[in-house]
Amino acid sequence: MTENPKLAGAAVNALAETGDPSALEALWRLRSRIRHRALRKQLDTALTTAAGKQGITAQQLIERSVPDHGLAPDGSLERQVGEHRVRVAIEEAATVRLTFTRPDGTTSRTAPAALKDGFPDELRELKALAKEVRGTLSAERARLEALMSAGREWPYDEWCRHYRDHPVTGTLARGLIWEFQDANGRWAAVVPTAAPDGRPERVRLWHPIRASADEIGSWRERLLTTELRQPFKQAFREIYLLTPAERETGVYSNRFAAHIVHYRQLYALLKERGWQANFLGSYRGGYDGRARAEFGDGAWRACFHHEPAAEDHDRYSPEHAATDQVRFERRDGRRWREVPLAKVPPPVFSEAMRDVDLFVGVTSIAADPDWTDRGEDRYAGYWRTATFGELTASAEVRREALARILPRLRIADRCTLDGRFLIVRGDLRTYRIHLGSANILMEPDDAYLCIVPSRGRPNGKVFLPFEDERLSLILSKALLLAADTKITDDTILHQIKRDAR
Repeated sequence: MTENPKLAGAAVNALAETGDPSALEALWRLRSRIRHRALRKQLDTALTTAAGKQGITAQQLIERSVPDHGLAPDGSLERQVGEHRVRVAIEEAATVRLTFTRPDGTTSRTAPAALKDGFPDELRELKALAKEVRGTLSAERARLEALMSAGREWPYDEWCRHYRDHPVTGTLARGLIWEFQDANGRWAAVVPTAAPDGRPERVRLWHPIRASADEIGSWRERLLTTELRQPFKQAFREIYLLTPAERETGVYSNRFAAHIVHYRQLYALLKERGWQANFLGSYRGGYDGRARAEFGDGAWRACFHHEPAAEDHDRYSPEHAATDQVRFERRDGRRWREVPLAKVPPPVFSEAMRDVDLFVGVTSIAADPDWTDRGEDRYAGYWRTATFGELTASAEVRREALARILPRLRIADRCTLDGRFLIVRGDLRTYRIHLGSANILMEPDDAYLCIVPSRGRPNGKVFLPFEDERLSLILSKALLLAADTKITDDTILHQIKRDAR
């Protein structure tokens, strides 16, 4: 689509001019796939124009154009192919699966040979459908999460039609907490999957920044008790409020400044989260990194500054970067104007800072368990300070989640939360796992223990209320170290037994 931007742009405009629902669905699909900056901007303009012709906003047009792929209200579709029944279904609002039922009633997730040999075209069509549904589901999850900064409200009937009852969007919406407003103007949040009392007037997506600490705690406990995994982190979502230091600086925040990060990893994560960024390098302007993303339905923009780290400054392409300020701008017609942090709506500020916290937390060298084994002195001072330092908002949420999860585990009597650390008592040693970096110190001498993580959940029986690779990693290490006499990895055992006493 982007090999010839002019031709692609003409196609976009033609689709928007038709006003046909199928053409608008095609634009919706394109919007979730296009990464070409100019073409994406042209697509957004075309959607705004098409929406204006219908007397609605671009956001309304997008939510009304989400394809249903012919799925039933529960997010599934079944077809008879030969003697087999084939089901395409969205499961747990996260996975799209093909299931094959044989004539004897047994099922399989692998296509039987009879279908591969006898009905290749039908099988190819169903696999293509499953792929399209996955794409729509992924784009809708990102769109709904972006609504956390928007403050949007919907008339109840409109919300039911385009959210609750939509075959794809509904699988996500029904796992989220929504607030419903009654005729008296009172708002009340309702348990995911439950229906509100009476007939509400309006609906909005619940955000913890508007809730009390008791209410947030109640929702978190409820999700754990019912083992409900939300489509994205909502009840356990981090909250970022303006600090006195940020009120002092006025137009910029240094909250996440002066961190050393793996630059290519940072750049990839920026793109994954939808931030636009120039690539750092030894060219004119290449030493000033600026990553931007829009929030609040496009009315606000955050800018995250970064630059090549000091010892990487002369490299053609830096291996490491140093983080700097975060600033905010407000849309003013076709221009952007910088605004003081105090004037940024709290949900917009919180959601933008949450992304920056993620960028730093994931890509910082402090989270690299192999760093001390490289024999490098570069940035050693930063690594020692940051790897066991104060907890960020995301790490604080991780701490609260652990406080609720640990009593449910078989190793509960061996674990204690103490400030920034999860203390795990093994038989050979006692271990302190940092809740931010997941790095480990061993008592009594605070020797560093390097454990290279393996991906995946810590244990198939441990329910996690949200996806958090760092939380999974901490639990994996805790389960391993609580039974340290059963560890067979020589590299780990050598570190534990060296100078142990």
